[in-house]
Amino acid sequence: MSSVMSTYARVDIAFERGEGPYLFTADGRRYLDFGSGIAVTTLGHCHPHLVAALTAQAEKLWHTSNLYRIPGQERLAERLCSASFADKAFFCNSGAEALEGTIKTVRRYQFVNGRPERTRVVVFDGAFHGRTLGTLAAGANEKYREGFQPVVQGFDRATFGDLDSVQAAVGPETAAILVEPIQGDAAGVRVAPQGFLTGLREIADANGLLLAFDEVQSGIGRSGRFLAHEWDGVRPDVVALAKGLGGGFPIGAVLATEAAAAGMVPGTHGSTFGGNPLAAACANAILDIVLEPAFLKQVVTTGETLRARLDAVAAAHPEVLIGVRGRGLMIGLQCKIPNGTLVEALRKHGLLAVVAADNVVRFLPPLIIDDVQIDESVAALDAACRDSAP
Repeated sequence: MSSVMSTYARVDIAFERGEGPYLFTADGRRYLDFGSGIAVTTLGHCHPHLVAALTAQAEKLWHTSNLYRIPGQERLAERLCSASFADKAFFCNSGAEALEGTIKTVRRYQFVNGRPERTRVVVFDGAFHGRTLGTLAAGANEKYREGFQPVVQGFDRATFGDLDSVQAAVGPETAAILVEPIQGDAAGVRVAPQGFLTGLREIADANGLLLAFDEVQSGIGRSGRFLAHEWDGVRPDVVALAKGLGGGFPIGAVLATEAAAAGMVPGTHGSTFGGNPLAAACANAILDIVLEPAFLKQVVTTGETLRARLDAVAAAHPEVLIGVRGRGLMIGLQCKIPNGTLVEALRKHGLLAVVAADNVVRFLPPLIIDDVQIDESVAALDAACRDSAP
């Protein structure tokens, strides 16, 4: 019996190495990785530029803590802010930590602006924000909270896509609105309806609230824009990032405007490992590629091609698939059969995918896939649908 705590229902496969969009087991089996470590391996596995950056940094300096300046972290912050709405960045190690930092930032903003009673955050059905006690409370999945009561207070839930419900949830103690521009795990890849994020900005402005976006899964180019909210032309106050930012090396970030971050002064927040030299080197290497002008255009083109091909498979197998949704390379396949059954069938045909709520299978491939991998994934899906048809 393994000494690892039994918190995961793991698939009985172990991978020995990875190359681009592929993973290989010790006995030589090859899998096309359309899970990307749950939207993490932005550039695929062992991308030469990422390997070189990590190796070069590892030979010089690994860790000093945030007691001292970290030049690579400073450069990373400048680049993230230049590429986004933000003026300031805080670094941590994961998405849940980035969301915790986001919640602290919006509460602190209200506190330093003379409104200490404003501590509550409007969140949404279908939300997933992490596994800490605070982010579990912000998320919508009751099952994840079982056995971890009492639930952390400070969150009021509204209906995703319904501005009237948001307005009704706002009260005198509300500090901010927190939302995923594309809901992932707990909603099965649900894109915010057109005008919804704009409406949230208007509600926030009218009520003295901050608008915070959880872009842990949808950010760093996955939607075809650097940050998914850019599709709506909306300027947030705070954004949480992680997953694809490090390409597999753990790093998270809280991005904020100057005004939103003004209260985050020395002593208000911290992280021993956050943005250390190794993490900063990896994230800067990711940005070297993702911020190239042609890169995101290619993600859009690839996403459109893959989506069209998947739509055709869904139409050919209505007994298995209801439809396809998502944006860029964050795609959900809603199933008629149990989504776990389809994921298992896909795996038998050499394709790795990830389940989500609403009986959805997520396709989250590395952003570097091309027509070869699209052909392979479509063939695997078609074969898996035939195998799984009731």
